[in-house]
Amino acid sequence: MEALRFHWGSALDSGQKKSTEQYRSDLLDLDGAIEYAQDAEALGVESLLMAQSYSLPDPLPVIGALARETRRVKFILAYRPGLMSPTLFTQIVNTLSWMSDGRIALNVVAGISPAEQAYYGDFLAHDDRYARAGEFLDILHRFWRGETPMSYEGRHYRLEEAQLGLGHKGGGRPEIYISGASAVAQHTAVTHGDCWFRYGDTPAEIAKAAEPLLAQGTEVGVRMQVLARRTREEALADLAEVMSETDENHREFVARFVAAADSQAVKNSFRLADESDHGWLSPLIWSGAVAYRGGPALCLVGSYAEVAAYLMEYKAAGVSQFIFSGWPARDEMRHFFTEVVPRVRELEQRAQSPLAAR
Repeated sequence: MEALRFHWGSALDSGQKKSTEQYRSDLLDLDGAIEYAQDAEALGVESLLMAQSYSLPDPLPVIGALARETRRVKFILAYRPGLMSPTLFTQIVNTLSWMSDGRIALNVVAGISPAEQAYYGDFLAHDDRYARAGEFLDILHRFWRGETPMSYEGRHYRLEEAQLGLGHKGGGRPEIYISGASAVAQHTAVTHGDCWFRYGDTPAEIAKAAEPLLAQGTEVGVRMQVLARRTREEALADLAEVMSETDENHREFVARFVAAADSQAVKNSFRLADESDHGWLSPLIWSGAVAYRGGPALCLVGSYAEVAAYLMEYKAAGVSQFIFSGWPARDEMRHFFTEVVPRVRELEQRAQSPLAAR
């Protein structure tokens, strides 16, 4: 089997905030974001996920800036179809591919909150947003296959003799990740994507969800948090420290946001947290931060060795890629890539050795 691939959540600042400290949406610390990306590159992070939200700076110009200050780390652009035309979006992604020497991938999401979508003038229901995403991706694929000039007549998009001068650098196209837990999200991943990304759960539950997608040739990835230390006792102590000053006002805000959301992925993460009484979903999966940080905050907690071994259980369940984040983001990234990833590689090597097969 191929080696597990590890990506990390971006920070649009220096990445030193605790779990209870919220990102300041009224400023952009570009110098801090550049330092963070350069640190990620030095640590061997494959890609940084550049999130999209009304509460964050737009990721497109930020990727352009970070690409000029790095050489190896890739950038996964999260994007919601419906905010711009597919022709213009393809043009922008192609441009970024040249600016970054091909270090660009896409994470297509349909949106998790009707209220937030309405901020941008989008009032489509959940399944209709995925139908639009399917048309959007169909057009992107056609551009990247060289079908120009291209005319397209769909329910959501109409193009006439569309063409672009600048193609994707090196030909081909970016890797495409599709996020979501619903059946329509999974169908979109199989039809238009390379990898289906979902929020965390136990390896056993992930295996059940992954089986039909793997059977159709689509990779499966998981997005969650991680907190790993030299010993389990140290990990639990640091977990208590980062959650020592919880913001109950923000918890109430998150609860209202989730109540209004129509994302199955988000609601499933909160259901898991509720069922575990915001405690341990398994010996290594803690759900207590979900109420404060949302769906991706299911967290792997343990010693370096415990977390590495648990990741191999996910690999056995069919997972091939992870997007992790932590608290503070930059410190946890360093713990993970200097201590956990080498242990994972050692376990992978052992699993592939001739003696291991006997």
